[in-house]
Amino acid sequence: MLMSKWIVRNQRVLPIGVDIGHSCIKMIQLAESGDDLRVLSVGRAPMPVSAAMDEPQRKRCVVAVIRQLMSHGHFRGRNAVSALSAEELQITSLRLAEAESLQADKALRKEAAQRFSLNADTDAIDYLLAGSVHQDEEVKNEFIVLAAKAQTVEDHISLLEEAGLQPVGIDAAPCALFRSFEKAMRREEDKQRTVIFVDVGYRYTTVVFGRNGEICLAKQMPFGTARFDEEIASKLEMAAGDAESLRLRLQRDEPMEEGTRQLVTEALVSAAEQLAKELSLCLRYHTVTFRGKRVERALVAGGGAHEKVLLDVLQRHLSIAVEPAETFRGLDLEDGCGDECSRASADLALAVGLSLKGRSPSAVASEPSEAVPEPVLEGERS
Repeated sequence: MLMSKWIVRNQRVLPIGVDIGHSCIKMIQLAESGDDLRVLSVGRAPMPVSAAMDEPQRKRCVVAVIRQLMSHGHFRGRNAVSALSAEELQITSLRLAEAESLQADKALRKEAAQRFSLNADTDAIDYLLAGSVHQDEEVKNEFIVLAAKAQTVEDHISLLEEAGLQPVGIDAAPCALFRSFEKAMRREEDKQRTVIFVDVGYRYTTVVFGRNGEICLAKQMPFGTARFDEEIASKLEMAAGDAESLRLRLQRDEPMEEGTRQLVTEALVSAAEQLAKELSLCLRYHTVTFRGKRVERALVAGGGAHEKVLLDVLQRHLSIAVEPAETFRGLDLEDGCGDECSRASADLALAVGLSLKGRSPSAVASEPSEAVPEPVLEGERS
């Protein structure tokens, strides 16, 4: 619903959520007024495939694309929150006995440092309590540990600054993704349900299990829509670019020679089943670990949310309801958002969650003051 007559004097402008993907950069900025949220500006721009093969070129492209989106959009201010990429962020689950949990910070930092070859004192290590589990007749606390090298965080901040932004927080993709979906789960019955949030990007898929406002399982796996193109290219013996064109034509249900349509569909099913098997393992782990907390459904975001074949395969393998994400659910749309707001929004889930990091339960400030959130991975500059 378009809300062009907001009482803007009571609105609080949130940071720009900047999702730097492997094939595209998405940016979105929200504003809040009381409990209401609206979209101020949205921008998307592709990244050249060749840039992924050369790090200096990739950085130059990221800077250029962000500057382009800032100049053409209706973003307010320069405050921004971004997320580390899947290659830069380490995620694992660790369990501590209840007695050990009293000194969880020290124990988890030490274990994460050893596991990922990090410095417990200087590198970015954070964690979330996933819940209590029974192991060997003992109750333990399970934690989700998120870690990255301090230099990686600094480099990410420098990249945003070079693009003309003011980084006020560096987030972890699973946390931002969960935050994006959580905003729409306000009913009490929704809060008591365990839901799988799946963001299928170009190279990686982020999986988050959430219940009652908390994350209980998080994982990132090297599978994305690029895998679909690789399967199609292999089956039809063609270049990946041509394979992507065929996939998008099938996605849009455009006319296609029947034999080609069948081969493309078979390739998509083969790739989708690979992801479905990985998600089935996550579901099984959750079922065994958190007994009695049944998963209700799965919401799929990212570019993969537009692949009907993927949704059908996941529905069949997971035996739960699988639906594409409605990222703009619960959000009012600014008139100036243009075509970007009218397009399918599933690929904007992560960017929305990043902007929401600036949301505060405190009293609404007057525009143009902007929120300065505490970063998940301790990556901020004054």
